[in-house]
Amino acid sequence: MRVKAKQNGLTVHAIAGSYVVILGFNLTKTALKGCLGFAVERIDHTENERYWLRGFKTFQETDANLPPGTLLSTLEQPIQAFQWSDFTAKPAYDYTYRVVPLYGKPKNLTQGTPVEVTVKTECEDFGTHAIFFNRGVAGSQAYARKFKNQNPEKVGKPALDWLSRGLVEALEEFIGQAKNSKFSLRAALYEFHYDPIVETFAKASKTGADVKIVFDGRENSGNYPNLKNREAIERAGITALSIPREANRSYIAHNKFIVLLENGKPTQVWTGSTNITDGGLFGHSNVGHIVRDKTIAAAYLAYWEQLSTDTEAKQLRPWTTAQTPTPVSKPKKGMQPIFSPRSSLDVLEWYVEQMATTKEALFFTAAFGVNDAIEEVFKTENETLRYVLLEKDGGDVEILKRNPNNRIAVGGTVKDAIGNWQAEKVTGLNTHVRFIHTKYLLIDPLSETPLVITGSANFSDASTKNNDENMIIIQGDTHVADVYLGEFMRLFNHFNTRYLISQPGDQGGSIHLAPDDSWSAAYYIKDSAKSHERLYFS
Repeated sequence: MRVKAKQNGLTVHAIAGSYVVILGFNLTKTALKGCLGFAVERIDHTENERYWLRGFKTFQETDANLPPGTLLSTLEQPIQAFQWSDFTAKPAYDYTYRVVPLYGKPKNLTQGTPVEVTVKTECEDFGTHAIFFNRGVAGSQAYARKFKNQNPEKVGKPALDWLSRGLVEALEEFIGQAKNSKFSLRAALYEFHYDPIVETFAKASKTGADVKIVFDGRENSGNYPNLKNREAIERAGITALSIPREANRSYIAHNKFIVLLENGKPTQVWTGSTNITDGGLFGHSNVGHIVRDKTIAAAYLAYWEQLSTDTEAKQLRPWTTAQTPTPVSKPKKGMQPIFSPRSSLDVLEWYVEQMATTKEALFFTAAFGVNDAIEEVFKTENETLRYVLLEKDGGDVEILKRNPNNRIAVGGTVKDAIGNWQAEKVTGLNTHVRFIHTKYLLIDPLSETPLVITGSANFSDASTKNNDENMIIIQGDTHVADVYLGEFMRLFNHFNTRYLISQPGDQGGSIHLAPDDSWSAAYYIKDSAKSHERLYFS
């Protein structure tokens, strides 16, 4: 849901996802003069609560040296940015946000004219689509406050529930729909060894449901995830229901999808980036996306049937390419699946074309680095607003940073207490990929025809031509786009803050608020990334 309001030189634009409400601000030059930032009051009409939202940064002269991690009212320590988000929203809630520009001096703030916007957040489940993102912050101020940076397995259920944020529960509920002999499940899974979910499949089978699971059973140097998958399958007693994918052992069976059938007819698909592991469900960022569309479900079932016979890549490539052809232009409103391995890189090239030709904005997650062709898009200097969320620092980051129009965030934590931030500790659930594991691309998400591309593939040559992968292209669904954009910006802002703090010297910026309106200057430099951001979100 998107709502815009303006008064006395202040514009406020609210974009409501399910757990995130993005607020974009803009000020005329007259209203900007002497502005020290914004205070935001939230009125919760669902729970009948009203309070000023809080942040971390303080003015140096009003810094009370409170314990690290203390949150402070934005009425006293304002937001000095033109895009800010409420990450404490709840799905299907009614909120009014009252945004107030603040003037004066840090010790004597005065309020300007407020602007109010009222929104209803999206449901996680809104019919054709149901979208569930886990918390995806393996180390955070909120986790440190709630659970004292302890390993979640030591804390137990409260920590795991908080980290899951409904993802595990949604997956269990999806599988649990197969409750008698009228239902069937067809799954294709890469990492499949989180026992409670493996056992949920076993329970479905015991009700009489017809359950079959294709899993990555390929031998390799470390025999991962092959051995762990087989051990979990044996523990749950579902060996007879499970089909190892063993052909082409140099490639990986990277899918994470489940098809639900009723009376032999495919009706729903669970897809996304989530591996069935504790790290996938509770650790690094992931999404589970349910699509209730018989045509899409039938396509996934046909793909599963090809995988279930352990078809080699050289035979599978022409089938996937013919069944899910690369779009020849921007698709019409609706959905289209894309399956791999494919005969060429055409579909990856089509993704690149969509990124290169947009004049508005793109938002991209890159868990395993940036493909060379996509990197060329980010090298090009133009007025397009471009965000990239990366798993780790390194060569890709250095190349992307050369273009000042790119907005970059890299996975990380606050290693040592600084300013009002307390130290964070990664929860220990992931070793290889600790922070960013999602695979999605958003093109012009705030337009009336947003493009969302999401699934299991890492936007790479290997994920296109060699691995078993699935993606869904979703065109023109603003509800889906608003949820994905909210989650992207939640993680982007989370990790961008930590990335800036980690930079040496002045690159990290001040840990205190500016005592005057100088903070806003960077947002009004013509053709700068911050200027584009201010205008796009407001």
